[in-house]
Amino acid sequence: MNPELTQPSLLSRVRDPANHQAWREFEAKYRELILRFCRRRGLQQVDAEDVLQIVMANLVQSLPKFVYDPKRGRFRDYLYQAVRSGISRLKTGGTRPKTPVAALDTSMLHALEAEDESAAEALWNQEWINHHFRLAMETVRRTFEPRSVEIFERSVRGESVAHLAAAFQTTEQAVHKVRQRIRARMEELIAQQVRDEEAVDEPTS
Repeated sequence: MNPELTQPSLLSRVRDPANHQAWREFEAKYRELILRFCRRRGLQQVDAEDVLQIVMANLVQSLPKFVYDPKRGRFRDYLYQAVRSGISRLKTGGTRPKTPVAALDTSMLHALEAEDESAAEALWNQEWINHHFRLAMETVRRTFEPRSVEIFERSVRGESVAHLAAAFQTTEQAVHKVRQRIRARMEELIAQQVRDEEAVDEPTS
């Protein structure tokens, strides 16, 4: 039996505040996403780090009571709400949230300072996409030949097939095959990452 198929999901494991290993994994997984979003919202690095700590402290309180309900939103919406709350608390001089984020309760968002909500949410969604792309690329780098990875990454940055074929002394058809193979694998990885992100195991009786 594949142990990866029976391991409880990360979201389920962090519902136990005493599971320090799960919380370390959680912070490692979402740290860059949160920091990048904060920086793009205009915060300095030190302030972004403070927001990260506020968010993590808040989630330690709220995630044990988290109940996933697709009708009320996705986990990324829940995390977005927590980050927005952390930014608001930092800007108003708070250091730690007094109450945990209610599970997908949009009332907290309405209490934040006035700003362009649609722009902020669009930015978060873009950073979330970039986040999953980075995670998938980490797996690709571990499992594909470095030459193939470099071809793919340079193509993503905009280099033409003809230029890549000349640079790597190969055919354009070979470059196309590398791009298609890695792109297909990236799509599989990202789809699995999203499924894993939303997974909350049912408690055993």
